[in-house]
Amino acid sequence: MIGRIAGRLDYRGADHVLIDVRGVGYIVYVSDRTMAGLPGPGGAVALYTDLQVREDLLQLYGFPTLVEKEWHRLLTSVQGVGAKASTAILGTLGAEGVSRAIALGDWAAVKAAPGIGPKLAQRVVLELKDKAPAVMAMGGGLPAATGDAQAEVLEDNPAPPPAAPAVQSSASVQADALSALGNLGYGPGEAAGAVAEAAGAAPGADTPALIRAALKLLAPKG
Repeated sequence: MIGRIAGRLDYRGADHVLIDVRGVGYIVYVSDRTMAGLPGPGGAVALYTDLQVREDLLQLYGFPTLVEKEWHRLLTSVQGVGAKASTAILGTLGAEGVSRAIALGDWAAVKAAPGIGPKLAQRVVLELKDKAPAVMAMGGGLPAATGDAQAEVLEDNPAPPPAAPAVQSSASVQADALSALGNLGYGPGEAAGAVAEAAGAAPGADTPALIRAALKLLAPKG
C-alpha cells in the first residue's frame, strides 16, 4: 500500500491532483480544504494517502496530516460513508472540526457537509464518539506530510517526523490538554468533550489556558 507520496504537482483538477514522482504520475483525490492548501503546478507537494480498492477501480485519496487520514479511515468504517462522503465531511470541517463535532455529539455540524443527511450524520457521531479521544490524542505527536522538491514514494511507513515547530499546533495543544485531564482522573469521553468545547470557544488558546477552560466545564454545577 502507498502510505505517502511526495513529488511535483503537475495538474490540479476539480477534486484531484496529478503528482509526478520521478517520472510516474499519481492521481490523488483530495478535499476542497486540502486542495486550497496545495501549491500551483510545479510546486513541491507531499500527502499521506489511502488506497480505496473497488472491484473495477483503484483510487488514491490524499491528506495533509496523519490525523486527517485516520479520521478518513474511521469515517469510511461507518455504514453508508464512502470515500467521497468522508472527503466531503473532512473538506467541510477539517480534522479538528471532525474531532470536535464527534466528541461533542454535534451531528448537525457533520450534516453540514454536502451529501450528508441527518440520519447518516447521527450514525457517524453515534458510532465514532468513543473513538474521538484516541484520535484527538494522536494530534500531539504526528507530523504533517511536508516534503521537499525531491520526489519520493514511501510505502507503509511515513517519513521521520520533522523538528518540532516553535509554536504548538491546535491539534498538539488539544492532545496535551487531553493527556493532562486524563492524568487528573477524567475519563476519555468527558475529557474529550470538554477539550473540544473549550477549543471551539477559544481556538488560539495555549495548553494551560485550554486545560483551565476544560476544567471549568468539567467542574460540578450548582
